Amino acid sequence: MRSHHPHVGAVLAVVLEPLGTHDRSPFVLEPCGPARTDAEAVAARVAGRHRAYDVALDDAPDLPQDGMPAAGRFGRYLLRLSPLGPARPGGPLTGDLLADLPAPAAAGTLAVSGEQRALLAAAVGARGGPGRFVEQIHWDWTGPLDLARFTTSWQSVAEREAVLRASFDWAGTPRLVLHDSAAVEVVRHAHTDVGRDDLLRRERARGFEPYRPGLLRVSLLGRPPDTGGAGHPPTRLLVTYHRALLDEHGARLLVRRFYRSYLAGGVLPGAARRPGIRDHAHWPARRDPAAARELWAAAAPPAGAAVGPGRAGGPPRPAGGTGRIRRRLGPPQTARLRSWAGGRGAGESSALHMVWALLLYRAAATGGMLPVAFGVHLSGRDMALRDGAAVPGLLGGPLPMTVTVDPAAPLADLLLRVRDVALDLSACAGVCADQVREWSGRAPGSRLTETTVRFDSHPRLPANLRARLAAQGIRAGAPRSARGATALPLTLAAHHDAEDALVLEALYDRARFTGTDACGVLAQCVRLLRGLPDHPDGGFTVGDALRLPGTSQVPAMTPPQPAGTGPAPEVLRAGEPGADLVCLVTVPGVTPGAYGALLHGYGGPERIVSLTVTGGRVPPAALRELLGDGRRLTVCGAGPAGRVAHEIARRAAERTGDAPAVVMTGVGGAESARALSRALAAVRARGA
Repeated sequence: MRSHHPHVGAVLAVVLEPLGTHDRSPFVLEPCGPARTDAEAVAARVAGRHRAYDVALDDAPDLPQDGMPAAGRFGRYLLRLSPLGPARPGGPLTGDLLADLPAPAAAGTLAVSGEQRALLAAAVGARGGPGRFVEQIHWDWTGPLDLARFTTSWQSVAEREAVLRASFDWAGTPRLVLHDSAAVEVVRHAHTDVGRDDLLRRERARGFEPYRPGLLRVSLLGRPPDTGGAGHPPTRLLVTYHRALLDEHGARLLVRRFYRSYLAGGVLPGAARRPGIRDHAHWPARRDPAAARELWAAAAPPAGAAVGPGRAGGPPRPAGGTGRIRRRLGPPQTARLRSWAGGRGAGESSALHMVWALLLYRAAATGGMLPVAFGVHLSGRDMALRDGAAVPGLLGGPLPMTVTVDPAAPLADLLLRVRDVALDLSACAGVCADQVREWSGRAPGSRLTETTVRFDSHPRLPANLRARLAAQGIRAGAPRSARGATALPLTLAAHHDAEDALVLEALYDRARFTGTDACGVLAQCVRLLRGLPDHPDGGFTVGDALRLPGTSQVPAMTPPQPAGTGPAPEVLRAGEPGADLVCLVTVPGVTPGAYGALLHGYGGPERIVSLTVTGGRVPPAALRELLGDGRRLTVCGAGPAGRVAHEIARRAAERTGDAPAVVMTGVGGAESARALSRALAAVRARGA
């Protein structure tokens, strides 16, 4: 059984009339959509959000649409925008306005957090494939399972949790789009069709299309019946979600809400969650960033900090995905570590942070005092927003921790220093790495750390829910994480299992570490954690702790591969002799396949070329090549490429005095391709 939900809202294309480039000039946009209501929605959105413009919507004469199927035909509407306030540098088409012009109708939008922005940029930039940005939790359900009730229970949660009705839009400023409705996909598989591990891999490889709502789906895998006993065979449940939308804590909160809905017959009692992601998005916007700016101006990692857990070396290796290694401290060892740290005024997480600082120092192979830096993942759930910790979403993210390691200092002093720095960071959970770079004077896009340490505290299923499930003959196991990829060379994740043992998992980039070297890093970490409680003496120094790994070698770490550059204009279709020129602009974030679908479905006579722009700057040579053959030029930009397309047209007008037509559309795949086809047909018909 499958429940599926199509994309909500039509993706529009907008044609910018070639009216010149003067900042005070009015400009006319032509929304090409299947209905007038789409154009009216654009006009209302622009008028409501952009008060610096006078907005008017008029019907335009129909153009010939010969050869276009009925489903692809469009109406013509002219949207006239006249700037009312002072002129803005670079023309009137601002990034925020650009995001609103081709966007589908939605219930509302929210600004994304800093960590969401970073994850979304990586995901839509197609780095590492769609499965790289997927997280999963899975567990066993034993007892009766009503599939219809199961599906409606998840749908009831979606009706009350805005996060399950959300998608992303990154045509301009990245934002979260909240839809009025969305369905949670629920699919049941037979054990004869797919195995457990294969299902995990398959669901991860499917990935998600971030511009579509429904960024969480549920799979059920039937297990073979137990022929030796009676009752219901267990069912493996798998929840797969996009990591830019949710963290594991938030996913587990949604599972808890699902259980309440299932126990209530498939309808979750109560109204929509408050506070929800809307409240959380507005909360940090009301805070004064002055204190965080002052902290990070001094606390960002210095240029000479040790950040790598291995010595530089080894030949370059092709990217091979993410490797995973798990180690476990048994319950007695975990209790000893907790007691050792607690006796010195700190917790297990501080002990883990301190050990990681020791390993970074050891890998640097230097003497004397040295600052080390690594990312510490903050949940963002200890905010001063009432009941804010219960909001499902991605509320926190990693921030760099910098401490100075002195081999001559007492180890207890380093432990307390790490603890205090973590407490300082907890007040900055809403800060993102881009802000840290800006406030500390670091170059945009520079990497602050090479590793991240996260210590997860997973919410347990309340005893009353477990009792109510048991009363219906249902036993639900504890969810387990099937972690996704790491964006850094290495991420160390820690949590307590059901037996209160400390579980450590290293996720490493196979292009930077071999399996042997990654095992070496984790083994030395575990050896230190196990060995610390054996040295309760107050005179135990940092240098003494550095000798605990013994003669174990520092693992090797391959240097990163240099980044490549984008190509010059490339001919995709030769076109008819003397036909106009269409340039498809590609920037990071253009949905893969959008332009390919356009080429497949568009039958116009134009010569079509592509131009890849990196860093937001259009190469002058590429611009000269586009304008060199005398053809009439139309510049197309899907999603974030729309702004670059407008910049190309503006610069072309400065050179030639004749502004090319600009066609922009929102983010999407086939939807964007269809919208571009309609707009190109409108440009061609108008020219004829």
